[in-house]
Amino acid sequence: MKRSLISLAIGFAAFSTFNANANANLDQQVKSVEQQVIKWRRDFHQNPELGNRETRTAGIVAKHLKALGMQVQTDIAYTGVVGILKGGKPGPTVMLRADMDALPVTEKADVEFKSTKTTNYRGVDVGVMHACGHDTHVAMLMGAAEVLANMKDELHGNVMFVFQPAEEGAPQGEEGGAELMLKEGIFKKYKPDAAFGLHITSGLHSGQIGYRSGPAMASADSFEITVHGRQAHGSAPWTGVDPIAAAAQIVTGVNHIVSRQVNITKEPAIISFGKIAGGVRNNIIPEEVEMVGTIRNFDMDNRAQIFEKIKTTATHIAKSSGATADVHIHEGYPVTVNNPELTAKMLPTLERAAGENNVIEMDKITGAEDFSFYALEIPSVFVFLGGTPAEQDLATVASNHSPYFYADESSFKVGTKALSLLAIDYLNTHKK
Repeated sequence: MKRSLISLAIGFAAFSTFNANANANLDQQVKSVEQQVIKWRRDFHQNPELGNRETRTAGIVAKHLKALGMQVQTDIAYTGVVGILKGGKPGPTVMLRADMDALPVTEKADVEFKSTKTTNYRGVDVGVMHACGHDTHVAMLMGAAEVLANMKDELHGNVMFVFQPAEEGAPQGEEGGAELMLKEGIFKKYKPDAAFGLHITSGLHSGQIGYRSGPAMASADSFEITVHGRQAHGSAPWTGVDPIAAAAQIVTGVNHIVSRQVNITKEPAIISFGKIAGGVRNNIIPEEVEMVGTIRNFDMDNRAQIFEKIKTTATHIAKSSGATADVHIHEGYPVTVNNPELTAKMLPTLERAAGENNVIEMDKITGAEDFSFYALEIPSVFVFLGGTPAEQDLATVASNHSPYFYADESSFKVGTKALSLLAIDYLNTHKK
């Protein structure tokens, strides 16, 4: 027994030494690329490109991946890039993803690498800015690609690097993003066994990592309701059918769907009207009223139920007023669901990357992510990286999508390490 205990102790000591050596090597690799990651990020920030138009960004990414010796495929879903890094030992394939597109936002942040680019977006002259931090995602994943390529002989399997266009949505009349990349077959030749994504956020301090198991981000869908009445003079509404009055009742009725008809103890949901337009003059009851809004929720069954109830509520209320209503639901991004088993397994990895006290369980986020499409296909985990300096108040700092949005460069080394470790640890624990 004593000899067995001694052997066990020696085994643990050897394992600990191996882990310590591996961690030290990884930290050294991450440190060696840190300044290059910052340089890439600043370059992408000064040269932002909107969805499906990320030609320059994609070219820089593809050149880097090819220089690392990867198999590289370009022009997927317009500008998407996929690189395959083959490890030196047999094992599964893990996917790491970054989004590349910027937003039609005029930058007001006071940084030396501020974007001054402008474009015409839907008929309006606007600035172009990486107001959601996708420039940081690309740079950190390029850094992780270099780290992992330098360690490829030790990898038990393959790493699939996905640089995706149009996460913020494709231009009007086009398809795009994760859904189109899947449609064009990125999982046909190399279907990964798991996928990981990372998003920088102003809602956490620099170097912190936020996670949530299960439903983490909401689905995002939109609806259009057109109420048709019969035009009449405002002094004699009984001679026509008032679509404005019907629309007002529809707003009330639709708002009762979540509060009275959906089991919100299961998962929360939100229905919001963003625009109501009808009429041109104070004394003319118009022919029709147009209404648009958004739907957010965290359960796919509830989602389908809400779609149906909006249609039923709007059409029946309109009919009761003598009007009619056309309802169109536009399905957007599904619920982003972090696989519970995979999340639990990778939690120690996140703690190694950021430190145990810097890994935080987050509340649900009613924003949406098209990483959700990958998560419908394979077990996936999507996490958040803090980008707000420690001395700033999270309650007042500029949020993602703000023209003042700022991402602290000191957090990039944590993001690069987290992406690298997620791939390494997954492959090591699932090696064949």
